[in-house]
Amino acid sequence: MKNELIAMILAGGKGTRLQALTRKHAKPAVFFGGKYRIIDFVLSNCANSGIRHVGAITQYENSSLNNYIGSGRHWGLNGINSSTALLSPRQTEEGNAWFKGTADAIYENIDYIDSLDPEYVLILSGDHIYSTTYDAMLECHKKNEADCTISVLEVPMEEASRFGILETDETGRVTEFKEKPKQPKSNLASMGVYIFTWKVLKALLIRDAKNEASSHDFGHDVIPYMLTHRRRIFTHRFKGYWKDVGTIASLHSANMDLLESGNPEMNLLGTSNRFPVYSEDTHSVPQFIGKNAVVKNCLINQGAIVLGHVERCVVSSDVYVDEGAIVKSTVLMPGCHIGKGAHVEYAIVGPDATVTKDDQVIGKEDNITLYTGKGKA
Repeated sequence: MKNELIAMILAGGKGTRLQALTRKHAKPAVFFGGKYRIIDFVLSNCANSGIRHVGAITQYENSSLNNYIGSGRHWGLNGINSSTALLSPRQTEEGNAWFKGTADAIYENIDYIDSLDPEYVLILSGDHIYSTTYDAMLECHKKNEADCTISVLEVPMEEASRFGILETDETGRVTEFKEKPKQPKSNLASMGVYIFTWKVLKALLIRDAKNEASSHDFGHDVIPYMLTHRRRIFTHRFKGYWKDVGTIASLHSANMDLLESGNPEMNLLGTSNRFPVYSEDTHSVPQFIGKNAVVKNCLINQGAIVLGHVERCVVSSDVYVDEGAIVKSTVLMPGCHIGKGAHVEYAIVGPDATVTKDDQVIGKEDNITLYTGKGKA
C-alpha cells in the first residue's frame, strides 16, 4: 500500500558528551523528565502526526534501545495498518555495513523504504526534546514543490557554530548551508529534521554512496550537493520549545525547564499540552511523601519515596530519598537511592546509583555534577 509520508529516526549516536550515562546505552535511551526516555519525544511526535510507519535506525549499544522501542506499542505504532521497524547494521554481500554517516544509514535501508512506497520521507534525530506534529511542515513541502524541506529555528549567535547554519531568500528557499561553521553568518539553525521527496532522495543517496570522497552525511555532503545543483530546498520555521540534550549541562537544564510553570511551550503536565508524550508505564506503586518530608517545586513520578528535603528536583520512578537528606536542583534518575543525611545539589544522579549516608554530591549551576554511584563521572 502506498504511503504519503513515512518517518526514519536516526537513533544510533554514541552521545559521548553524556559521559557515563551513555557508556552502556544509546543516547536516545537516556532517561528524561522523571518518566520518559529521550526517544519518547520523536516517537510521540510521529504518533501525534498520524504517521503510520516508522523506521528506527539504531547502532551504538542498541540492545536496551531496541528492547524499549520493541513493536512500537507504547506509541500506538503497532496496529494493523501501522508498524515500527528496528533497523540495525547488517552484513550484506558487500561486507559489514556499519553505518558511515547519517546519509549512509538511510541508504542502507533503501529496500525497507521502497517496500512502503512513500511519496515523502521524514528524517528525524532521535535525541532532541520537543513536542509537535509534522503536518504543517509537510504542507509547506508540498506547497513549495520542494525536493527537501528543513525545519529550522533561531539560536543564540554564540551557539550557532554548533549547528548547521542556513541563509534563505525572501521565499524561504535555502541559498547557503554550512555545517557547524567556525564563523557563522546567521543564527538560523537546522534542527536535523528533514522532509525529502523520496524519488529525489533515493537518487541522491545512490549517487553519494558511490562517491569515495564523501563522508556520507546529510549536513556535510547531501545538502551542499543539492544546493550546488540548484535543487529546491526550503525552510520550515519551528515555533516552540526544542533542545538538543547532548551534554550533561543541557540535559540538566532541560529537566529543570519542566519545573517552570510559566513556560507553556514546555508544559508536559495537564491537559494544556496539545501534543501528549507517550512512554512506558513502569507499573510502580504510588509515590509516597513522608510526614516530615519537605517538597518544593518538584516533579515526582510513581514509585518514589521521599522522606527528606527535595527542592526544584525531577524525581524519577522508584527513587528513595531517606530522612535528613537534602536534595536541590537535581535530576534523580530511576531507582537511585539518596542516603540518610546526604546532601546533593546541582547534579544528575544516574539510574540505580546510591549516594551513601552523609555523603555530599555538590555541583554548581554552571558546572553540573554527574554521579553514578562509582564516584563522580
